[in-house]
Amino acid sequence: MRDLVLVHGRSQQGKDPAALKAEWLCALEKGLQKSGLTLPIPENRVHFPYYGQALFDLDSGVDPGQIAEIIVKGRGNGAADMDERKFITAALEEAVASRGISEDEVFAEAAAAGDGAVSQVIERGPLNWRWVQGLLRVIDRRVPGGSAATLAAVTSDVFRFLKTFGVRDIVELGVQKAMPPDADCVVVSHSLGTVVAYSLLRREGTAQRWHVPLFVTLGSPLGVTKIRASLAPVTRAACIGSWFNAMDPRDVVALYPLDVENFPMTPPIENKTDVDNWTDNRHGIAGYLEDAEVARRIHEALVAP
Repeated sequence: MRDLVLVHGRSQQGKDPAALKAEWLCALEKGLQKSGLTLPIPENRVHFPYYGQALFDLDSGVDPGQIAEIIVKGRGNGAADMDERKFITAALEEAVASRGISEDEVFAEAAAAGDGAVSQVIERGPLNWRWVQGLLRVIDRRVPGGSAATLAAVTSDVFRFLKTFGVRDIVELGVQKAMPPDADCVVVSHSLGTVVAYSLLRREGTAQRWHVPLFVTLGSPLGVTKIRASLAPVTRAACIGSWFNAMDPRDVVALYPLDVENFPMTPPIENKTDVDNWTDNRHGIAGYLEDAEVARRIHEALVAP
């Protein structure tokens, strides 16, 4: 049997890593029970590298030299610059356009976000906070179960991970230590964690002699245009065997399936696009791990010879 590595998403700062790991495993067990299965490996073969506090502390004045240690041991914003705001606004605009929402509706929401003077000129783009507010409001109003705040927050963290000097190395160090050289692991990632895991496996997989028979991405933003472009060229990590992506179509973070159009890969990624994620924002990890097929795929990969 293989080990299991769980790579979490954002907003995990200040939380107990052991409790978070237990939450993931509890949800996974519920998903397995739907097929009459149980987790086939002991808990000590499940690894939960914790980087949530690290991302938070990077904006909180903590010595960067201590952050990798926080990730490894699991102990536990500033204002965005214009590049970050452009990155976030582009993701919001794409989410709106993909739902068939017109710019006129965004302008109306932008006007309502201020003093209600519709006649006031509102310019489109990240420089105009009213426009950004309009995007946020129209997502919350028009996307059932959607959460503009969640999308903006995840996109912000992805930007910092991909674009801010030193952040990627600090975050990845802890995840890498959960997978020592020659490791044979099933990797399950969620949200921002899908970007972290993909980036690391692609760059270090061969050098570290990792074997990942199954890579699972849940609620992944990898297909968002700005994020995909920041990872270009999109290539498949040699260490990955099968790649299984699952999404709830109402999840505004997982904007697109990771298919040949939105995340071209050879061989192509297998997509499940009908998850019924019961969490409030349709993005929570419990709603994904409790899906019977997601849980069954993880089980199959863990017990395979």
